[in-house]
Amino acid sequence: MSALTEQNKATLLKRASRASVATATILLVAKLGAWGMTGSVSILATFMDSMLDAFASIINLVAVSIALKPADDDHHFGHGKAEQLAALAQSAFIAGSGLFLILHAVEGIRDGTNIDNNRIALGVMAFSMALTLVLVTYQHYVVKKTGSLAIQTDAMHYRMDLLTNLGVVIALIVASMGFPLADPLIGMAIAVYMIASVGRVAWEAIQMLMDKALDQESEDLIREQVLSVEQVIDLHNLRTRMSGITPVIQMDLDLDGRLSLEEAHEIGRKVKLRLLEQMPDADITIHLDPN
Repeated sequence: MSALTEQNKATLLKRASRASVATATILLVAKLGAWGMTGSVSILATFMDSMLDAFASIINLVAVSIALKPADDDHHFGHGKAEQLAALAQSAFIAGSGLFLILHAVEGIRDGTNIDNNRIALGVMAFSMALTLVLVTYQHYVVKKTGSLAIQTDAMHYRMDLLTNLGVVIALIVASMGFPLADPLIGMAIAVYMIASVGRVAWEAIQMLMDKALDQESEDLIREQVLSVEQVIDLHNLRTRMSGITPVIQMDLDLDGRLSLEEAHEIGRKVKLRLLEQMPDADITIHLDPN
């Protein structure tokens, strides 16, 4: 990963968030027009998905802006958890929209559906997929440069949208071949997928808000890096969590009690630098214990 200053990272994160909002808004307008001209349930499903994208992207933009703020007198540990709070808000909205889609699809199955202007619908979906692909490519670049979990999650959501849009194209083609039920059935499948996906997002957000520890692989890496520093005898009371996109690491180091205060602090500094090579944005607190 190329070395970037915090200011450059913040600039990239804000640009990616704004690009996401702009893309979602354009797709929202295009799909609303396509649904109005076709009456397709699957087009309505992907319109609802784009509406969620717009809502999620706006929340993500606000959350990233808040999370990037440094610690202040009222928030001593920074504002990183704004991202998780935003994820919970998105989850509730997405779950409600998914239920609405299912009810609309059931109505379509019961009363029958009739898709008009099929070519227009297919054209809108092709445009949607192309624009989404451009956004995902840019988001991938930003994630590579910054390591942002927020943008990575947003990009993952848009990659899933590509598959969803492909499903809608299939529904439109199959419906035009004389199988009209394909449209509401695929619309319902999209809704079920949305609800299932939001459950995982909500659970992860709750876990992070409850200060869940980093995964075992990350903690093993931390131990490995710390113990590789000369004169470190051991470590204990390792505590880890995530604050937004920032890993928070706290530990006690066991050092030779005969070391001077200056020597002990130099070892602590080396440990911190070693960890920052692996986790550049980590917030690290080290307590030195004589052994």
